[in-house]
Amino acid sequence: MTPYELMGGEPAVRRLVDRFYTHMDEDPAAATIRAMHPPDLATSNEKLFLFLSGWLGGPPLYVERYGHPRLRARHLPFPIDTAAAEAWMRCMGRALDEVVEDTGLRRELYGSFARLADHMRNREG
Repeated sequence: MTPYELMGGEPAVRRLVDRFYTHMDEDPAAATIRAMHPPDLATSNEKLFLFLSGWLGGPPLYVERYGHPRLRARHLPFPIDTAAAEAWMRCMGRALDEVVEDTGLRRELYGSFARLADHMRNREG
């Protein structure tokens, strides 16, 4: 089974994304990454849901709608340093803790997200 299936499919991925953006929106420690997003998070929320669906082994919704994600290239305009990557991971880690019940799966996903966040860094520090 894929991580998408193991965590509960579309409803779980939507909850994960919703919780992630709630944490990013409310956590003062995430203010830097929140400022990289538009005031209304609806489009960002939907795009992350579409991306994660495929990335986690579910339907490739993002690719079907937008083509290859080219994540690093799409994030180059934003100053992502270690602090920004860590803030992103803090929000995603909290969301994972709330949504993914299976400890092993949660640990595996945390590692995958940490590698992804590190890959997005494009600034020193």
